Amino acid sequence: MKNGTLLNSIAILVGLLLFSSCKKDADVINSVSGKHNQYSLEKSQGHSDDGNSYSEDLSMFSFLPSSTTNQIVKHEFYTLSYNEKYEQAEWVAYELKENYLKNSNFKRPFFIEDPKVKTGSADWRNYKNSGYDKGHLCPAGDMEFAFNAYNDTFFTSNISPQLHDFNDGVWNRLEQKVRYWAAKYDGVYVITGGVLDSSLKTIGKEKVSVPEYFYKVLLDNFEGKFKMIAFLIPNAESNDPLYHFVVSVDRIEKLTGIDFFPKLEDTIENHLEKNSDYKSWSFN
Repeated sequence: MKNGTLLNSIAILVGLLLFSSCKKDADVINSVSGKHNQYSLEKSQGHSDDGNSYSEDLSMFSFLPSSTTNQIVKHEFYTLSYNEKYEQAEWVAYELKENYLKNSNFKRPFFIEDPKVKTGSADWRNYKNSGYDKGHLCPAGDMEFAFNAYNDTFFTSNISPQLHDFNDGVWNRLEQKVRYWAAKYDGVYVITGGVLDSSLKTIGKEKVSVPEYFYKVLLDNFEGKFKMIAFLIPNAESNDPLYHFVVSVDRIEKLTGIDFFPKLEDTIENHLEKNSDYKSWSFN
């Protein structure tokens, strides 16, 4: 009986030790898991203390605008929303990183229809003898870091009718300034397109609309600090300085019906999109 009692006592003691060990392990696991879940929640929600900061590590796809057509086409280095009614993209969005800024002197390819546009992008022949350039939205000059990236800018989904003096003038000046800012700020996010509506004149058999205005919206994100600037420029020759064309993003949203940064935290989005002060961006 003594031996039996001793064995029972040992068994109970071992059981208590095992229970205590398992409970301790579970507490540790729950503690770690709880911290991980809290971190994930904080990271997914972000935070805004001053209306101009956001902690979430956002990718380019987090900055894509809304699409009024639900025909979003993703290429390797830029994304667009194609509007079949106007036979062009309503916006093209891409990240211009500092290390993308290269002069490779690639041979210019022919413009071709975009195989990813389900409704078919406009044929380049619509532009022939129209009096308008095949104006890039995502510039070929922004994509000279790789041959395939450069070639992809020659899809007709990435062009819009532009007067030559506009395309080669003020629009080209703005594109060069964007490259300057990409180098200065270690990359910027770019969204660009023409303002489209049913009253516009058209060219070619497919009736490609000719925008009267083009816009470009820039977003910079450095260590969670955001700043934004937008330009709205008539499709015409101009020697005016670029800051004359600075407008609020809100104004472009009203003209286009596009929500440019729907995934930004609301207080940040509202604060930045109302701003039209070019000094807050810097024109050094």
